[in-house]
Amino acid sequence: MTGSADRPQYSDVNAAARPEPAPETPSLSAIYRDNFRVVWSTLARLGVRRAELEDAVQEVFLVVHRRLDDYDPRRPIRPWLLGIAYRVATAERRRARHHREELTDDPRKGAIAGSDPEGEVIARRRAERIHRALDTLDDERRAVFVMYEMQAVSGPEIAEALGIPVNTVYSRLRVARERFRRAVEALRAKGEVS
Repeated sequence: MTGSADRPQYSDVNAAARPEPAPETPSLSAIYRDNFRVVWSTLARLGVRRAELEDAVQEVFLVVHRRLDDYDPRRPIRPWLLGIAYRVATAERRRARHHREELTDDPRKGAIAGSDPEGEVIARRRAERIHRALDTLDDERRAVFVMYEMQAVSGPEIAEALGIPVNTVYSRLRVARERFRRAVEALRAKGEVS
């Protein structure tokens, strides 16, 4: 004799056949709150001048606002945001190349939080060296390097964010790592890196 435990439970079968509902798209304010610092630091690392950083961050979130309906909430948001940040940084750097004015504001001289003056100086010098080495990379390789090495975004996510093949991501990353290493070595040879 078979008990009721041996019979299929139709409600369970139907539940398994039903697809999971798609997650909700986060609100713009939640995206801003959770990702502002990442967007700011990424834009700075992609070469946006300090004087233009605030406007560039605003531009990223304006694009997010316009394109939020296109975002697939089943995908991680950070690569999508960093792809937007890359495009904004590229446009900003292109505009900056056409400016003839001499800017006195250095993007690497921002205040570093902390109460240890010696630690702040060391951190500021380190950040300056990193930015100088990053400045030796072209925009495409710099974007891949920053996203992969500094923002911990995976290769496939970078490929999706930038609209390039995964193999291209890893090829650019390999070259970027080598050029970054050589730039650090050159700074070290000049006595600018400890």
